[in-house]
Amino acid sequence: MAKQKIEVCYSPALFPYYENPNAVVVVTDVLRASSAIVSAFMNGVERIIPVGTLEEARDYKNRGYMVAAERDGIVRDFADFGNSPYNFTPERVGGKQIVYSTTNGTNAIQLASSGSQVLIGAYLNINALAEYIKGSGKDLLVLCAGWKNKFNLEDTLFAGALSELVLKDHDYGTICDATLGAMDLYDAAKGDMMGYIKKVAQRHRLKANNLDDVIAYCHEFDTTDLIPVLEENYLVPLRDIK
Repeated sequence: MAKQKIEVCYSPALFPYYENPNAVVVVTDVLRASSAIVSAFMNGVERIIPVGTLEEARDYKNRGYMVAAERDGIVRDFADFGNSPYNFTPERVGGKQIVYSTTNGTNAIQLASSGSQVLIGAYLNINALAEYIKGSGKDLLVLCAGWKNKFNLEDTLFAGALSELVLKDHDYGTICDATLGAMDLYDAAKGDMMGYIKKVAQRHRLKANNLDDVIAYCHEFDTTDLIPVLEENYLVPLRDIK
């Protein structure tokens, strides 16, 4: 019997070559969008509406929605707050509906909607994610949000870590070079992840704007079993899907 396949797409620009309507697509933007989204659900947000453009986000704001929006890490002037996971506190987001727009992550989420299901992946929920995927009976495609359509290290490392976990199930296999490369990269980094992350370009961008306080947090494993899932045009916890 043919195995379910695992593929990794290093950039949204490459997504048309990997598009698979039968795959669970896991979107990851470790620094910081997917980590922030998972954190928001940990802290009780009701739903998140991901939008690709600042114009859409501004329109929602004008209609009375709470908006989190940034570009290049900087909070936009019309937004209530930006992209740090630390912004999504229980006091701020508990029971709320948030509109969310980021440089890379939210565009990737919208792009991924051609898949069978779209999930948001971070180290914070990685084992719950792997277990769900292994029980789904579907192919896995990990879509790295990257940086403005370019390859990045941090998302690729996560893709390798998730692929490694899912491949423990013998119903899954891969002959995808991108998947094998991501796993090799993760294997090289996992012994000293924080040391490895020092070379990551996004870490330097965040540090330049005094926004690098979240890097260690974004690489914590398994602080939750919540999995955000795209339902129509918004994200909710997986358990809320009917």
